[in-house]
Amino acid sequence: MKAIVYTKYGSPEVLQLKEVEKPIPKENEILVKVIATTVTVADIRARSFTVPLPVWLPARIALGFRQPKKDILGMELAGEIESVGKDVKRFKEGDQIFAASLVGFGAYAEYKCLPEDGPVSIKPNNLSFEEAAAIPIGARTALFHLRKANIKNGQKVLVYGASGSVGSYAVQIAKYLGAIVTGVCSTSNLELVKSLGADKVIDYTTEDFSSKGETYDVIFEAVDKSSFSACMKSLKKDGTYINVPVPLPGVRMLWTKLTTSRKLILGRDSPENPEALDFLKELVEAGKLKVVIDRTYEFEEIVEAHRHVEKGHKKGNVVINVEHNNKS
Repeated sequence: MKAIVYTKYGSPEVLQLKEVEKPIPKENEILVKVIATTVTVADIRARSFTVPLPVWLPARIALGFRQPKKDILGMELAGEIESVGKDVKRFKEGDQIFAASLVGFGAYAEYKCLPEDGPVSIKPNNLSFEEAAAIPIGARTALFHLRKANIKNGQKVLVYGASGSVGSYAVQIAKYLGAIVTGVCSTSNLELVKSLGADKVIDYTTEDFSSKGETYDVIFEAVDKSSFSACMKSLKKDGTYINVPVPLPGVRMLWTKLTTSRKLILGRDSPENPEALDFLKELVEAGKLKVVIDRTYEFEEIVEAHRHVEKGHKKGNVVINVEHNNKS
């Protein structure tokens, strides 16, 4: 089968299209014919090994010191089940699914084996494979962290970085949970964020949200580009601060936790089970969740796709079509 392989860290050019052995599913696994995958920020970080300094050592241990342990990237996918292991009960051959492959990576390939009890669900019936592939990482991440904030109806939520993958889903999920949502983004994305249901939008290129005198119950930092002090200035005394890209607290965060009643929620991976995807599937089919696709690339254009995402200005998600031939 064809796969995008990388054997060293570096620029997008380290990604190479190669023939590799087609996987065989274990007794509890499904073999998925991958039809679409995506390029996420996590893929960029793993490929280039640009990770936050506090997690440099554990990231090196997990990803590999001298070269990548897992040579096929790809954190999410949508496709069709080609075969199942003998112990599989949830799925059958021919099922159309969408899934996260964060633990083992590997979605940049024509086929991928996944455990049936992992983050795998039947694809929403009103989405294309390309749209469905763009849900498992960004939407699950937004849902996981917003649930931790215990948002109540009528609470005010600010989403910083509201036009990216995680941010665009955070705006919509917060609205579903009953919040009054303010989205912060650039000028070119104001209409997009409004269309996702944001009650207010702030253009960070012309306005500083923290200088407007408004306070929020929850501040959701999707891209880690606002200052912590600005967020604290605009967060209610008993409010919740969420920072998805940052896994460990800095000195100011630790001091805030020790000296105030504010709740700080930092980045964590979503649980490796199907519950969140099952829930998101229902939201999509009910028309409560839209997928924003910035650009779509062919499998052979993966280097160009990585270059685009690496610039840091994508709207929503960048999708890769995985072509198949009969010899795969």
